[in-house]
Amino acid sequence: MAATPDMIADRSDDAIAALLAGYRPLPGIHDEMVDAEGRLRPHWRPMVSALAGLGRDEIARRFAAADRHLRDSGVFYRVHEDPTDTERAWPLSHVPMILDATEWRLLRDGLIERARLLETILGDAYGDGVLVRDGRLPAAVIAGNPEFLRPLAGIAPEGGAHLRVYAADLGRGADGRWWVLADRTQAPSGLGYALENRIALSRAFPDMYRALRVTRLAPFFQDLQSDLSALNHHDESRVALLTPGPMNETYFEHAYLARYLGFLLVEGEDLSVREDGVFIRTISGLKRVDVLLRRLDGDFADPLELNVRSRLGVPGLVQAVRDGRLAIANALGAGLVEARAMLAFMPALAKALTGKELAIPNIATWWLGEPKLRAAMLERFDELVLAPAFGELPAIPIGDGRCGGDLSALERKRVLDAITDRGVDLVAQEAVTLSTTPVWHEGALTPRPCVLRMYATRIGDHWEVLPGGFVRVTDTADTADARAISLQKGGRTADAWVSSDAAVAETTLLPAPERVAVRRSTGWLPSRAADNLFWVGRYIERAEATLRIVRAVVNRSADLDVEFAPIVDRLAALLAAWDAVPDGLLAARPALIARAALQGGQLGGSLPRLVASARYAASVIRDRFSPDAWRAINRLVAVAETPLPEGAGEDILFQRVDDALRIVASFSGLAQENMTQLAGWRFLELGRRVERGIITCRHVRAFASPPVVDRALDTLLELTDSQITYRQRYVMVAARAPVVDLVTLDPHNPRSVAYQLDRIEQHLAALPQQQRSDGRLSPPRQLIVSMITALLTADATEVDDELVLAVERSLMTLSEAIASSYLVHTEAPAIDWGAMA
Repeated sequence: MAATPDMIADRSDDAIAALLAGYRPLPGIHDEMVDAEGRLRPHWRPMVSALAGLGRDEIARRFAAADRHLRDSGVFYRVHEDPTDTERAWPLSHVPMILDATEWRLLRDGLIERARLLETILGDAYGDGVLVRDGRLPAAVIAGNPEFLRPLAGIAPEGGAHLRVYAADLGRGADGRWWVLADRTQAPSGLGYALENRIALSRAFPDMYRALRVTRLAPFFQDLQSDLSALNHHDESRVALLTPGPMNETYFEHAYLARYLGFLLVEGEDLSVREDGVFIRTISGLKRVDVLLRRLDGDFADPLELNVRSRLGVPGLVQAVRDGRLAIANALGAGLVEARAMLAFMPALAKALTGKELAIPNIATWWLGEPKLRAAMLERFDELVLAPAFGELPAIPIGDGRCGGDLSALERKRVLDAITDRGVDLVAQEAVTLSTTPVWHEGALTPRPCVLRMYATRIGDHWEVLPGGFVRVTDTADTADARAISLQKGGRTADAWVSSDAAVAETTLLPAPERVAVRRSTGWLPSRAADNLFWVGRYIERAEATLRIVRAVVNRSADLDVEFAPIVDRLAALLAAWDAVPDGLLAARPALIARAALQGGQLGGSLPRLVASARYAASVIRDRFSPDAWRAINRLVAVAETPLPEGAGEDILFQRVDDALRIVASFSGLAQENMTQLAGWRFLELGRRVERGIITCRHVRAFASPPVVDRALDTLLELTDSQITYRQRYVMVAARAPVVDLVTLDPHNPRSVAYQLDRIEQHLAALPQQQRSDGRLSPPRQLIVSMITALLTADATEVDDELVLAVERSLMTLSEAIASSYLVHTEAPAIDWGAMA
């Protein structure tokens, strides 16, 4: 039976007391769950009562279920400058922060008030500049801020608002009052993670979630979705979410939020600015986009008019905004009011512009660009926090902010010199002691300092606030500094639940099963996604070929007589041709050749480099692979990067190859069976088939060219995995004509060149076709048809190096033709295919 509010409220005080045993907030710090006397706050009682009724073992099981959901959903984040460049599991703190409905309404109203004030300031800064002219804002706070984007001055944003999404980091002081610690106006992050936190916990505690009448998040996202969609000017255009790319620390959130809102996830290279607007490059041609939800810093959005070093933006984007052909949320330049220096002037600006004080004040901040203030602040140097006024200051040892009293003598001198030389770059702020909220630690509830990030979205001319938020907590109880609460520094995240006074409508953007419309397409496929799928296929196929050659080398290492030595030489030459081993090892012992190919990470064609390249290309379009396929790629990388023991013998080398080949086979099978066989899958297959065709041609030229040396044809059958088929057909020693027929001309052998060409033709025929005025086939199809014809009319006895080399080169040309037709904006990875010919 599902829990009800009455059932939860009736939980015994003894059970609650047992759960709270040992929960001891630090003296003088406000705790969200208990008051100064240790009594449970009324709005927390229903949830604590529900947890007490479950018992510790069941609580742990439910929390583990939430973690499992996040893991299975692939939720991750990255850490800046992490030398391992690995994805971290999402650090969910399982106990939500509970906000009373009355208190939340006060926070909601204060957030809306602040959003409106910041919008007014932005409108003035990029408009008439009255605040600077009247002396209410120093000119240096605007013009000296790197987020003031001068090319946007005088440009009214499409839709009339600079801010579409606003967030504020809030902390509660010892007196119980909430304070704004920071404004987030550039590209506020965390919305997607807040949503994923909510889904994970609501699924782990469904009865408790319903019984506590937790206010739903979906209406907020519906408002955001409808407001941005309303900015579209064309029926065929779509809203897109602009991401910096997969190496961004919050890339998962970008992909998840785009999918949840029904927006297209794009990077800068996906977009093209034309005279009549902005377009997404897809395999079906250019598709219009009128609205961008921006998760890219404004300065990086356009290398033409903003940061010339940016490789993430779109040349001409500012001009599209200037021409009124593109709406961006938040508007370029909105990061101006995110600067700490602005906090120093917010109280006075609020009074001047609204006639009243802010309902939620920000922490006391002084901009040190004013000489009179500098002298006063220096007297309080040890008790204040010194922080950058606008952005990072690498030359000054304060990081994101440090208390003056914590500086060493040398650091103190450097900071004081910086204040004297360029006080405009610094602010002084009151040190903040944060409230604590419970976390589940080692089977018990424990208080931890926390920061609450709340979000607001503009709907027409009014604002709506997310009923909840993104809570960050520290991993240690002795850190109550707001600057220390960061996922980059080991913090954790929690959900925020707003309890409702009335029944809550079960609103969601996730469609109910009975209302899910049948759809057999995922929509537009951006050219960049197709390009990465194509290269995943090529890298994986090249890795498999490398492994098969290494295995052939190892198999022949025990008996290097006159019969096998020429074979090993040719195998080594194949590896050297695509930079899997250095030229200096061509005459080395087989074990050294094999080891170099398996571990030579500095070589572009070695196994570690190939699988790392495959993984990177796959990470860009990770949501197109099943979790099992993604895990297979990661396992392959792990195997390839595991060091081999010194002096590893043939058995260890063979086992390494065997392990890797099994993973390659599992990935290929998963991709074949688990991916929907639409355009994305076809580009993955095209990459595999093009690469396999090139490699097989290479093998034929190496081992079937007259005069054929002993054991060469057996080696060719081994490399193309065709021994069993050959023995079943011929039951005899290998002969050139039947071997060449099997691996080159046989359309039924999955490893033959003819089979690859047939599959390539089928995939190309199924892709969107570019219209030609002369009615002829597209260039890729012309190439593939000519190759198929050449092999269909060939006789195995007459197949020579000239024909095979012609097909090999045509496949290379075909790869370029596919790129020109569908992937025209991308650059192929730096592999010298010409060296293979």
